[in-house]
Amino acid sequence: MNQAVQESNISPSRPALHSGTPAMLNHVAWVTHDVGATADFYIRVLGMELASTILDENVPSTGDSFPYFHIFFRMKDGSTIAFFECPGLPERAQASHPAYEVFEHIALQVDDSADLLRWKAWLEDNGVDVLGPVDHKGIIESIYFHDPNGIRLELTTPIDPLWNRHTSRGLEDLERWCDTKKQAQDGGKDMTQALKGLIRDIRRSRYA
Repeated sequence: MNQAVQESNISPSRPALHSGTPAMLNHVAWVTHDVGATADFYIRVLGMELASTILDENVPSTGDSFPYFHIFFRMKDGSTIAFFECPGLPERAQASHPAYEVFEHIALQVDDSADLLRWKAWLEDNGVDVLGPVDHKGIIESIYFHDPNGIRLELTTPIDPLWNRHTSRGLEDLERWCDTKKQAQDGGKDMTQALKGLIRDIRRSRYA
């Protein structure tokens, strides 16, 4: 087994070495420069409820003197999306590669494919540019768009009812990916090309 996998204690049969698994997503948080526009988008367009707010002159966890307004928007399951507005912050730095802006996002689940299309129409009626629906290898189906802060959001619905229960296969994929990286590195080969070869092998056997 790949050393990185061994060091991470990743095994489908290995018991957890901690007190349990987190129960749910409590919140994910970003910075906003316009909390009013952000609140309008998440409440009026995405239908979330304003769950809570916190105002302070200092950050409790670090003691930094950053006066802020912290706002939370609640989804059906109680999980929330949160934002901080802090006066005087410069604009966020540009990503060093376009892949960061593509890969980094948050996905919110809707009821089914019909609901996904209703959301697409609603978002477009509200002037939001929407990409999709996109079928992700028969696992999930998604649409993509951006909030007023430029954060990439995804609305998604499972196509495969067991989409988040493919643990054994996922562990095998992780091991093969890490092994391929190490072999390419040790052999002085192009890592990107080696990983593309792995992807093609898996695609032929799994998605044909």
